[in-house]
Amino acid sequence: MKARTAVLLPLLLVLAGCAEHPEPGPPPIACAAGTTGGQGSSAQTNALQAWIKEYQIACPEAAIQYTSTGSGAGVRAFLAGDGDFAGTDTPLSAADRTRAEQRCGGPVVQLPLVAGPIALAYNVAGVGELRLTPETIARIFSGVVRVWNDPAVAADNPAAALPATEIRTIHRADNSGTTENFTRYLTAAAPAAWRHGSSGDWRAPGGAAERGSHRVAAAVARTEGAIGYVESSYASVNDLPVVSVGGDGRFVAPTNSAAGAAIENAGLSDADGAVRLDASWSGGTAGYAYPLVLISYEVVCRTGASALTRAFLAHAAGAAGQDTAQAAGYAALPEALRNRVAQTVAALR
Repeated sequence: MKARTAVLLPLLLVLAGCAEHPEPGPPPIACAAGTTGGQGSSAQTNALQAWIKEYQIACPEAAIQYTSTGSGAGVRAFLAGDGDFAGTDTPLSAADRTRAEQRCGGPVVQLPLVAGPIALAYNVAGVGELRLTPETIARIFSGVVRVWNDPAVAADNPAAALPATEIRTIHRADNSGTTENFTRYLTAAAPAAWRHGSSGDWRAPGGAAERGSHRVAAAVARTEGAIGYVESSYASVNDLPVVSVGGDGRFVAPTNSAAGAAIENAGLSDADGAVRLDASWSGGTAGYAYPLVLISYEVVCRTGASALTRAFLAHAAGAAGQDTAQAAGYAALPEALRNRVAQTVAALR
């Protein structure tokens, strides 16, 4: 079985009267004054907040705001003319792209700026390590597998002492790009077990619903027997254990390096002005790669963006900005993709 994804100060030292050449540091942030902001994806919020803090410390005349409302709400607000950019974990649909072009009075750009694994965070007393195949994950979130010592879970974890605790699934209540990426993965990787299709709205029966990744993570943390899907930085912030995903005896944890390997091995395809993971890639071709990842976008008008909006996005797309995202719990964009995004940002007017 192969899991598939649906689918990176100048310093003068004088020693004994001799000057040494310093190592080059990151380029300084290009500051611009004014205000800018957006809303949308909760999955990318921790990266956005880290970039905002970094930019505003360097550029005190800049005011930047990002509100975590979910991908669907963020896109709707942008289409209605609210905000300078929107965060979304899935590219715009054809209909939304048309509406965005009407709002922009011209082309719209979708910048893949944030990448990382979708983690399955869980809370099961006495279970410090948990491995699940896509089929078992699909059966859990479909409500078919209902207890943690079910034979399907036990088969994935032959050495674990699993309790008879009831499984309590947690999913997103709002329209979510994380949900769409998660369900797209299940549709591709476990089609026989997952019959609910892929969508930003949760379609499977049962489970508890929470708005935003932060509330999903909080619900998992307080609920014995719970499991939920979140962008991995939320699992880290809440100190939640996460599932290793895979099959054929190879299970991979949702680390930044493993997610980066998935993106590089998947290849990238351009469509509709957005960069996507190539859905034909199979995790079986690289057993060290985590197969459940997302790329999160900033939607912005190609023309008419303010100097501050352009400067802020340029910082996020730069090497220093991607290092900051990685420190916040995300995977740095592969260099080829980062360079492509940086060039696109430089062309904004």
